[in-house]
Amino acid sequence: MFQHFADGGSKTLSNTHPNNDGSSNGETPVRYVHIAILGTGFSGLGMAIRLKQSGEEDFVVIERATDIGGTWRDNTYPGCACDIPSHLYSFSFALNPHWSRAYSPQREIRSYLRHCARRFGIIPHIRWNTELSDASWKEDDQRWHITTTQGRFIADILILGNGPLSEPSLPSIPGIERFEGVLFHSARWKHDYDLSGKRVAVIGTGASAIQFVPHIQPLVRQLFLFQRTPPWILPRRDHTIPSWQRAMFSLLPVTQRFMRSRIYWRNELTALGFVYRPTMIESGMQLALRYLTKQVPDQVLRAKLTPNYTMGCKRVLLSDDFYPALTQPNVELI
Repeated sequence: MFQHFADGGSKTLSNTHPNNDGSSNGETPVRYVHIAILGTGFSGLGMAIRLKQSGEEDFVVIERATDIGGTWRDNTYPGCACDIPSHLYSFSFALNPHWSRAYSPQREIRSYLRHCARRFGIIPHIRWNTELSDASWKEDDQRWHITTTQGRFIADILILGNGPLSEPSLPSIPGIERFEGVLFHSARWKHDYDLSGKRVAVIGTGASAIQFVPHIQPLVRQLFLFQRTPPWILPRRDHTIPSWQRAMFSLLPVTQRFMRSRIYWRNELTALGFVYRPTMIESGMQLALRYLTKQVPDQVLRAKLTPNYTMGCKRVLLSDDFYPALTQPNVELI
């Protein structure tokens, strides 16, 4: 009754097998798998790799796109990069000694994920161009009944790795439908539209905006930046990783593991300090304010960029070039 697929270990129920409702009407085949994973970002891919390493072969990865990467596939705006150090923003079991910068750019992260999928044999398990339509737990057979755009699955276990950034968060702005210009979200950047010489409005000063604003500022005629709440920003101190260091990481992997461990514990201790040592929060705030003062000489602009809440209540951002971009004559912070 069951037939194994050569490309990934899933099984299919023939058209004459009873459907989810017990009928047998010749509809699309239902494929039975032990485990179904949703998404090929870091979460979904990491889960698939760990299953493979444990000897599990009976699983599929459902991916609505035609390539790997999740948010690192979809976000391609200018300056898109990680705000976590490269050596930490990777699988612990698959360190990458070839990162070019301390904070890796989007293209390198996407290439890294592709490499991991190939290296660990995950590609055959992926069902491309397959979007989840419905997933329901059926008490009668104690399994997940999954409907997708490419067919149906029955799984013992369903693991969601789609993440919170799989869809852009579009604000509800009254009257936006009357805007006659070009409109797009940073997560769906229109690379075929030239911003040179244009009057551009950017809504928000979050993690994405502080990355792409410095890249588009030199191109546009005028940039209006709308801000609701100023974020706390610390220097990122990004830099190119020298070739000798990359060679050392390749030849002596233990050195990169030491570097990763050092970054990990520094971040963990800082986070714990923010929770249990209020003096550390105060120190962080003073550091951020000194950085702001140094980067933004204009008192009026600096006042607009000064947060009025305690650091840590919202995400702390990292940037080396956001503040300097806002001091340029073609930028207005609103």
